[in-house]
Amino acid sequence: EKGVGFVDAPVSGGQAGAVNGQLGIMCGGEQATFDKAKPVLDSYAKMCALIGEPGAGQLTKMVNQICIVGIAECLAEAVAFAKRNKLDVEKVIGVISKGAAQSWQMENRYKTMAADKFDFGFAVDWMRKDLAICLSEARKNGASLPRSSVTQASACCASASAAAPSSAAL
Repeated sequence: EKGVGFVDAPVSGGQAGAVNGQLGIMCGGEQATFDKAKPVLDSYAKMCALIGEPGAGQLTKMVNQICIVGIAECLAEAVAFAKRNKLDVEKVIGVISKGAAQSWQMENRYKTMAADKFDFGFAVDWMRKDLAICLSEARKNGASLPRSSVTQASACCASASAAAPSSAAL
């Protein structure tokens, strides 16, 4: 009646993505409303997509957070394993990053992980909040998130303050 619509449009890409207009924007809403909003969203997006009905953007953001936390956690374990076995981490990553293990996290985070510097990313409490949202939704829809449950529990132990980096939980 008043021509107002709603698109849920969470983003991924962090501060660097925001500064450089390179965010991934996952949207939920009606097609006509999305079409009106898309030119504005595109001004700061690397990728902007309508995933589905209202709420689909938020659900997609949950999928994103589950992936990021899981990948970062396993990458930290893998780097620690390589170091414990006295492997040259640079050479190991050089090989495995060209195969199925390749990821943005691997390409951008392994060096700091190998140097035991875990001060990148968002705060542990924010990660816990995001995982709590995912786990709450999983309880509602019957999805099983065993890895996220374990990560959430271990992050509770690592969370000394909101300023602690999320990778401290790793």
